Amino acid sequence: MEEEKSNKQSFWELARFALMAIAIVVPIRIFIAQPFIVSGSSMVPTFEDGQYLIIDEISYRLNDPKRNDVVVFRYPNDQEKFFIKRIIGLPNETVDIKGDVVIIFNTEYPSGFILDQSYVKNTIDNNVRYELKNNEYFVMGDNRSASSDSRYWGAVSKKLLIGKVFLRLLPISKIDILPGSYSLK
Repeated sequence: MEEEKSNKQSFWELARFALMAIAIVVPIRIFIAQPFIVSGSSMVPTFEDGQYLIIDEISYRLNDPKRNDVVVFRYPNDQEKFFIKRIIGLPNETVDIKGDVVIIFNTEYPSGFILDQSYVKNTIDNNVRYELKNNEYFVMGDNRSASSDSRYWGAVSKKLLIGKVFLRLLPISKIDILPGSYSLK
């Protein structure tokens, strides 16, 4: 009888612990952070295929995305797919790409400024001019020669942005907070 009571007590303690864990983990997973595994080479050398990242989902609910943020978003042409790219152009700006030079036109720089892209290792010649509307972002992969991005399928709406890359967990040798961050204009 005593053993049966002890087993019941252990079961209810385990059930209570599981419910508390679920109550803590599920909201974090749904509203704050989400895991993401890099697939493909569009962000090489910044991120490589198979790297495990944690995406901050709450920042963009509180603040607007900034130029140079590395973001995960739903692909505009198939929202079941997730892409990872770098924000190049912000809402209401014009992005002009000539060869491998990116020029940004906005109210602060009506004559434009050349974007510093020191993180880009593989370039490709393009001639693209894109005018962004309100709540639209122009995104590009760091590996320009192997990236399907806004140059080919257009801007990404803010509502499709999942979040900003916050943490790289794998491989362990490359663990990093805010990986891919660069201080650019």
